[in-house]
Amino acid sequence: MTEPTINEAATAFMLVAASMVLLMTPGLALFYGGMTRSKSVLNMIMMSFGALGVVGVVYVLWGYSMAFGNLQDGSSDIAGLFANPFHLFGLNGVIGPDGSRLIDVFGVDVFIPEILFVGFQLTFAVITVALISGAVADRVKFSTWLVFSGIWATVVYFPISHMVWGGGILSGAEGGLSAAIYGATDGVANVLPIDFAGGTVVHINAGIAGLVLAVIVGKRFGFGTQAMRPHNVPTVMLGAGLLWFGWFGFNAGSELAADGLASLVWVNTTAATCAAMLGWLLVEKIRDGHATTVGGASGVVAGLVAITPACGALSPVGSLILGAVAGALSALAVGLKYKFGYDDSLDVVGVHLVAGLWGTIGAGLLATSSGLFYGGGIDQLVVQILIAVASLLISGILTAVIALALKATMGWRVDKDVESDGIDQSEHGESGYDLGSLTGGRFGSSGAVSTSAPSAKTHEGASA
Repeated sequence: MTEPTINEAATAFMLVAASMVLLMTPGLALFYGGMTRSKSVLNMIMMSFGALGVVGVVYVLWGYSMAFGNLQDGSSDIAGLFANPFHLFGLNGVIGPDGSRLIDVFGVDVFIPEILFVGFQLTFAVITVALISGAVADRVKFSTWLVFSGIWATVVYFPISHMVWGGGILSGAEGGLSAAIYGATDGVANVLPIDFAGGTVVHINAGIAGLVLAVIVGKRFGFGTQAMRPHNVPTVMLGAGLLWFGWFGFNAGSELAADGLASLVWVNTTAATCAAMLGWLLVEKIRDGHATTVGGASGVVAGLVAITPACGALSPVGSLILGAVAGALSALAVGLKYKFGYDDSLDVVGVHLVAGLWGTIGAGLLATSSGLFYGGGIDQLVVQILIAVASLLISGILTAVIALALKATMGWRVDKDVESDGIDQSEHGESGYDLGSLTGGRFGSSGAVSTSAPSAKTHEGASA
C-alpha cells in the first residue's frame, strides 16, 4: 500500500483559509463594538477576544477529540453524540514523530496535516461562541461570560460539531437520522444532510443560544424606552468588511482543497451576500423610507449566514435567490424582539437564527442535485428541516441548563448603577474614548446619549 503524501497545494490553501477564519473574530469584535453604546464598547470587544482565549485552549485540550476524535481510527463515539474527549486529549496522537500525521477527511486522496485541520476547526468553534455575545451586550459580568464560553463549547458546540461533521446522528453516516429514515448504501445515507460550512453547527446553534441567554439574563435597563443605537457606524462597516473577507475562508475553506467546488463556493458566497444586502435595503426603503448604512452591513451578514450551509450545493442564480430572501427575512425579523419582549441586543436571533434556518432549509429547495425546485423530490427538504429542528432543540435545551446554573451560582448581571454608567470601567478599568479631554467634560467617557425611543420596526444593530 502506497504511503499517503501531503498535498502541498491543499495545505497552503488551508493555512490561508484558517487564518482568514481566525480574522473573523477580531472583525466580529469591531462589528459588535461599533453596534453598542460607547460606554460599553471595550467590554463588547473583550467578549469576542475572551471567547477566543477560552475556546482556543479547551479546543486543544479536549474539543477536537470530542468533535473529530474518531475520524482517523474509526473508533466508536458515544451514542452518535460526541467522541471520547480523552482519546486525543491535548492533541496526543495528532502530531506524529515527523511533525504531523496526515488526514484525508473526505476520502478523496487529498491529504493535509491533521494538525492543520485541528486549527481550521478551532477557528469555527471560537467564532460560534463569540457570536452569542451580541445577544447579551451591555449587561453581563465578564467573568461569567468566560466560564459560560468554556462550558457551552464543551457541552453544546463540540457535540453538535460531531453530530453534523464528525459522523454523528445528524450526519450522513449509516447510524445517522437521515439513514434511519431513508436508508443507507455502503455505509452512507441515501439522502445526505447538507451543511457545507455551518448552518446548523454555527448559526442555528449560536442563534438559539443567543435567544435563550437573552431571555434568562433579562432585558437591559431602558430597553424599549431608550434608544440604544450603534455609536460608531464606520467601525460597524469595517467589521462587516473583515467578516466578509474572512467568510471566504469559512466557506471555500470547508472544501479542504483548492479546486473547482471551492471556486463555485466563492462565487455563491459573493452572490448571496450581494443579493441579501439589496434585499435588506429594499425592505428598509419600503418600510421606513430610507436605506441605512447599518442595514447594508446587516444585510451582508444575513447573506453570509444563509449561504453558509448551502454554498456547495447551489448554483449562482440559486444563491442570488437564497440571499435575497435571507436579507428580507432578517430585516423583518429584527423587530420581533420588540413584539415579544426579549432583549437580543445586537440581533443575533434576527440575523443568525432566522438566516441560518432559512439557509439550511432553503438548501432542500434550491440544491441543484437534490432540491425540490430542481426535481429532486421532498426527501432533501425533509432531512434539512429535521437537522435544523434537532439543532434548535439540542442547543436550546442545553444552553438553558448552563445559563440557569450560572445564574444561580456566579450570577449574570452587573449592578444597575454599573450598567447605567457603562461596564467598561467596572469590568476592565478602561474607557474606549476619553471624550472628557476633548470636550471639557461635557459628555464624559460614555459619550452622547440619544433621547429618542426606538421604533418597533427598526433595529439597534444586527449581529455578525
